Amino acid sequence: MSPSDVSTTVHPLALVSDIAVRLASGDDVVTRTTDALEHLISALGAREAGLWLYGANGLVCSLRAGDDTVSAEEVAALLDAGGGGHDTLAVRRLVAGPRRLGALALRTSAPLGSDALLAFGTVANILAPELSRADQLRKLEGEIERRTRQLDDEKRFTDQIVDSLPVGLYVIDREYRVQAWNRKRETGMQGISREQALGRTIFEILHRAPAENLRREFDEVFRTGRMQQFTIESRASGEPRAYRITKLPMRMGDSAITHVITIGEDVTDWTQAQDRFAQSEKLAAIGQLAAGVMHEVNNPLATISACAESLGLRLDDLRAAGVDVPSQSDEFLRIIDAEVQRCKRIVDGLLDFSRPRSADKAPAAINDVVEQAVFLVKHHSRFRKLQLQTRLDPDVPPVMANAEQLIQVLMALMINAADAMPDEGTITLRTRRGISEPEAVIAEVIDEGQGIARADLARIFEPFFTTKAPGRGTGLGLSICYGIITEHGGRIEVDSAEGAGSTFRILLPGNPQA
Repeated sequence: MSPSDVSTTVHPLALVSDIAVRLASGDDVVTRTTDALEHLISALGAREAGLWLYGANGLVCSLRAGDDTVSAEEVAALLDAGGGGHDTLAVRRLVAGPRRLGALALRTSAPLGSDALLAFGTVANILAPELSRADQLRKLEGEIERRTRQLDDEKRFTDQIVDSLPVGLYVIDREYRVQAWNRKRETGMQGISREQALGRTIFEILHRAPAENLRREFDEVFRTGRMQQFTIESRASGEPRAYRITKLPMRMGDSAITHVITIGEDVTDWTQAQDRFAQSEKLAAIGQLAAGVMHEVNNPLATISACAESLGLRLDDLRAAGVDVPSQSDEFLRIIDAEVQRCKRIVDGLLDFSRPRSADKAPAAINDVVEQAVFLVKHHSRFRKLQLQTRLDPDVPPVMANAEQLIQVLMALMINAADAMPDEGTITLRTRRGISEPEAVIAEVIDEGQGIARADLARIFEPFFTTKAPGRGTGLGLSICYGIITEHGGRIEVDSAEGAGSTFRILLPGNPQA
């Protein structure tokens, strides 16, 4: 049977129906269209079937079945002539609404009959919408892919900015789960990777900080919408560093606060510079004040002390002469002398702070210093209701120090601890080895008192700053302790929270001659 005989006997409806089924089956438009072209060749006894679509440079054969003889110029010429057929080449335009997609071309060995041409044209008509939908889908997918790449690029750019910031930054939601964790948080402080942090609660990650304190800080931002800012000290990196913590409210749209952004900035150098500058100003002011106080106060104090001593001698003479002297006279003179001595100690404290005198140093065992300090204070009236306990590490190395000055520091810290526990409690003195030669010896005074407010922690070593009631302290004790420990090449720090007691920690270098 010749191709022309086949083409004249084919039933157009059967061919169209069969190809429509093939175009509707499966998901891949390329596979479906190729299958339709191959069936078209088989049914019409053709040599070649091709799908030609408009590209940037004109018609391009996108899919082909059978031979490869039809050229773009032949297809374009027939389209320009209005479509149709020419001898053994039939072309039908593919149109979807106002849009021209291309053409369907068929090469046969003999001219097609009318039934075959009708079937061929119908196939082109049902193929065009399929191709249009596929083309639109490809464009939509391409647009989605382009926008996705754009969003990914923008996100990477934003992430790069956040990761490049010289501050640690993380974001939590209302369930306290971490939603963002920048690179500085990975490399600094506790050094937790982003993969470990994302999705977990902040309490699981910052486990060194009291969970209730963290929760209270976040809840305050969620509730009030106000920024919080404070400074903390951390040894997570191995050395003491000061961090300024800022908590910022974040809203998604115009809704209520949904997240809290926390920024941690290392301000150690800035804080130390501020401290040195402030300390210099204070020392200069106190030096001038002390000089004036010594001149204005010491002379009248000496006069009062001499008069009190003369009165005591006079009272002794009167008693020897049989004169009845009031019994309270001696007590009043003792009070006068005690208060004069207290005034002198305040003046001497000012001088010690403003012009610290370098004392003679010798190798000293810190445990012996602690035991002597405890012995001196345990009979004091302030310690009657308190318990003093020691936990001393026998392996701590000796320090090069002035033992009397260290005893003075420990006594001052114990008296402060006693003031923080007016009723009862335990004061613990503990010694242990440090982690490095500059901090070879650590001595701690631990109390169970009312603690120190966070706002006051940064000021407790300032001269004249005190949280005690009026008349209970001059605000010089901790300042003098700070000066003594600093002069010994050491450092004094405090850990405290309201209602949780305080720990004052003295860190001293070891004895290089040991």
